Amino acid sequence: MISKMKDQTVHDNYKLLIGSVVPRPIAFVTSINAEGIVNAAPFSFFNIVNEDPPMVMFSCGRRADGTLKDTARNILANQEFVVHVTDEDNIEAINHTSISAPAHISELELAGLTAVPGSTVAVPRVQESPVAMECRLAQYVELGHFDVFIGEVLSFYVRDDLIHNGRIDIGKLKPVSRLAGSSYSAIGRIFDLDRPVYEDQ
Repeated sequence: MISKMKDQTVHDNYKLLIGSVVPRPIAFVTSINAEGIVNAAPFSFFNIVNEDPPMVMFSCGRRADGTLKDTARNILANQEFVVHVTDEDNIEAINHTSISAPAHISELELAGLTAVPGSTVAVPRVQESPVAMECRLAQYVELGHFDVFIGEVLSFYVRDDLIHNGRIDIGKLKPVSRLAGSSYSAIGRIFDLDRPVYEDQ
């Protein structure tokens, strides 16, 4: 089957994208508004984009009327945010923060999660999350109905028991990823492959 994007609806194209690019890591992002209210929301259009300096990106869809969501508006206003790794222990609470609460209500409180002060940014991180990256906005790109944020990671919080020889223990982290629809995935079979080395004949 060949599907030409121009011959389909936006929603049909979206379904093909999210059903094909799987699993997707989930960025659980906190930001703050001018009144100091903490906004929290999950985003599955998320990944690493650079290592020196370390940078991550996520994109945030707009509301149906084309206006910015609270996360996007907050980051553009104060240039800071925190990205947390979504894990099995917290996925239900993190999913709860996707609720469409008004801007003056903190989704963290609705989900029973705890804000603690950031170490390098004014935005708090979430105490229950095992990994958090405190970010300063490096670049913003408007892509139609989506807003893309690239953040430079200024500091990392990693729960002590997850670190071994400078590496994160994936088995203990238990990250959760997004599939399509209402489906999520936990880590299953893990295997290693060595990268091939080209040798002249």
